[in-house]
Amino acid sequence: MTENMNTENQEPRRLDFIRQIVADDCQKGTWDGRVHTRFPPEPNGYLHIGHAKAFCIDFGIAAEFGGWCNLRFDDTNPVKEEEEFVEAIKEDVAWMGWQWKNLCFASDYFQQMYDYAVELIQKGKAYVDDLPAEEISRTRGTLTSPGIPSPWRDRPIAENLDLFTRMKNGQFPNGDRVLRAKIDMAHPNLNMRDPVMYRILHASHHRTGDTWCIYPMYDWAHGLEDSIEGITHSLCSLEFENHRPLYDWFIDAINEGRPQPIHHPRQIEFARFNLTYTVMSKRKLRILVEDRHVSGWDDPRMPTLCGMRRKGFTPEAIRDFLDRVGVAKFVGTSEYALLEHCARNHLNKTAPRVMAVLNPLKVVITNYPDGQTEELDAVNNPENPAAGTRKVPFSRVLYIEQEDFMETPPKKFFRLAPGREVRLRYAYFITCNEVIKDADGRITELRCTYDPSTRGGDTPDGRKVKATLHWVSADHALDAEVRLYDHLFTRENPEEIEPEKDFTDNLSPDSLKILTACKVEPSLKDTRPLDRWQFERIGYFCTDPDTNDEKLVFNRTATLKDTWAKIQGKNPERK
Repeated sequence: MTENMNTENQEPRRLDFIRQIVADDCQKGTWDGRVHTRFPPEPNGYLHIGHAKAFCIDFGIAAEFGGWCNLRFDDTNPVKEEEEFVEAIKEDVAWMGWQWKNLCFASDYFQQMYDYAVELIQKGKAYVDDLPAEEISRTRGTLTSPGIPSPWRDRPIAENLDLFTRMKNGQFPNGDRVLRAKIDMAHPNLNMRDPVMYRILHASHHRTGDTWCIYPMYDWAHGLEDSIEGITHSLCSLEFENHRPLYDWFIDAINEGRPQPIHHPRQIEFARFNLTYTVMSKRKLRILVEDRHVSGWDDPRMPTLCGMRRKGFTPEAIRDFLDRVGVAKFVGTSEYALLEHCARNHLNKTAPRVMAVLNPLKVVITNYPDGQTEELDAVNNPENPAAGTRKVPFSRVLYIEQEDFMETPPKKFFRLAPGREVRLRYAYFITCNEVIKDADGRITELRCTYDPSTRGGDTPDGRKVKATLHWVSADHALDAEVRLYDHLFTRENPEEIEPEKDFTDNLSPDSLKILTACKVEPSLKDTRPLDRWQFERIGYFCTDPDTNDEKLVFNRTATLKDTWAKIQGKNPERK
């Protein structure tokens, strides 16, 4: 099996290298053709789009091959892990459209992993080491020189068993001893030089409380968790490639001489990806939050899924983007413009259209009856006829965008100007007759006339205008705050820094502009947090959770201008 079908155009497409491996295993009957994957995040923070790539691979491959995917929390470090992160991760995975087969925790297997460790001690393949962490690191050796064996490497088995039991029973302080695997201190792969399996840590765990005071290291826990759950394909990011021999060694060592061998999954690695104008390091994202460069983990400028959700990105758009990024063996950088392109593609089909004026300029239609209001039909989404229409109020006093008027327009400016006629969206043709200014010479009001015969934007005489403007009725408009988000960093690669500087020196001072005097049409009165809209002629926006009965707040998801399409030499039609 070398290809599958693209359901959109029914054309076959080649499988990526991971799917090819899984397909080959299924064809050979490995694990009886069963496919069972897992997504194993550590609950010590919020997921970002890089994690989304990982779990879309995990869940996606399981779904495509008729298998299952577990959501497993690798909760082996109680100092950094919290229940808050467990719930946030569950919410993010579900929001992205995935459903796990089993909800699992590494802590579910602490006793089983401990028992396996005892087996290795009994086989002479693990020992308790009294060296402090610094000395273990120092004696590990380098890529060109072998490590130095610990003086406790050849402790008698009975003594190791006794000490390990006492470690578990809490008889030693933090860092006093560790359990190490006995492999090869001269191995060319440094990960195989007697790696630490357990450390002493007197800390309360978010699930097991104070039951345990020794905790497994990731390399020891990883393969055993996969084995216990019956995982067939353990899909990992590329930094675990050098850990794969250790993954295999631990399971093989347990199985050596065992009458009933434990399950041995297959680990496969894929490359992470970087995204322009952002950072993907959890440590650096934490710096942004803790040093208050952003408002929190869900700040719309963050690459976290909760931040992207708050900004207005849809799960469908993110999955489309990740599908385009693909699965690779080498780390690459993807354009943020492509992510926005995917967002526009989906929102263009699904987001209701409304009219909003971000920088209002008052327009008085002098020949429109004072006190009269009429309701005009407006299309909710021209891409989706089933979305229907809505009523938009029209009256004598309106607001248009300040940038849609120029008193002395240049040659290619076709919007409103003195003596010029334009169309108001869904309404009438108007002509500007007079410009009102304040004492400082600022334009405060335009006085216009309208042509009653042009309702709906058509003229009996067939005359044409070169611009159509959006607007809102002043008597019916709702006040709103609009937050215009842009790239958080000025450089495509924020980590490209000069000596003596920090990545935060590349933060953009223009990544957020807040407009507090915006006006939106009354149909938005009942909007709820995370509703998504297209503000006509402006861009795509999302209702922010800060919205309440007193204040509407909207976040810009993306402008209408598609920079990715321009980069690719495309010109997709936008309505």
